[in-house]
Amino acid sequence: MLPIDRKELWIAELTLLAAAGLQLTISDRLRIGPKYLVAILLLLLIFGIAFTAPRRHIGKATSHTTISTLLIGIVSMANAGELALLVNALIHNTDLPGKSLLTGALAIFLTNIIVFGLWYWELDSPGLIGRHDKNKRHFQFPQGNTASWNPLFFDYLYTSLTNATAFSPTDTMPLTHFTKLLMSLQAIVSLVTVVLVTARAVNILG
Repeated sequence: MLPIDRKELWIAELTLLAAAGLQLTISDRLRIGPKYLVAILLLLLIFGIAFTAPRRHIGKATSHTTISTLLIGIVSMANAGELALLVNALIHNTDLPGKSLLTGALAIFLTNIIVFGLWYWELDSPGLIGRHDKNKRHFQFPQGNTASWNPLFFDYLYTSLTNATAFSPTDTMPLTHFTKLLMSLQAIVSLVTVVLVTARAVNILG
């Protein structure tokens, strides 16, 4: 196993911090649970990464994997729940201002990209474990045949971005059924969000 670079950990932490900030922009009526719940969960993931980094050469990290996967799963469900509230608000012609609806949709869309990028990073080996394992791969990257190349967090974030905007894999292919399921769920959330934003924009312009 190859140790993960500290710069990569910083990028992951800053990206999660951005996701926490996005959650604070969502209207209370479109938010799941208390105002700071999801933001606090994202901060816990940030602290988890910071805690794991200095210990990435020591033993196994099964407990870290379990905790991080649970936290990522909760944040993913919360983001999907916020999308459900957004859909409900639009269907029932809520009195929420259009700005709040569009801001919420944008925050949900961007959080979706960040959280699933974290899913892919965690699933494909490094994540909070802080190690790369070439014998355990869930994605086929174009550079995969290069012996000295290892995917970084940014590569998984880019994969998440392209899947969210194209609604399908682009240059990076999922190799396992679970990975395909995750990418499918992400594409569905993104598609629904984009359709809602487009419908709201047309309504405002009309």
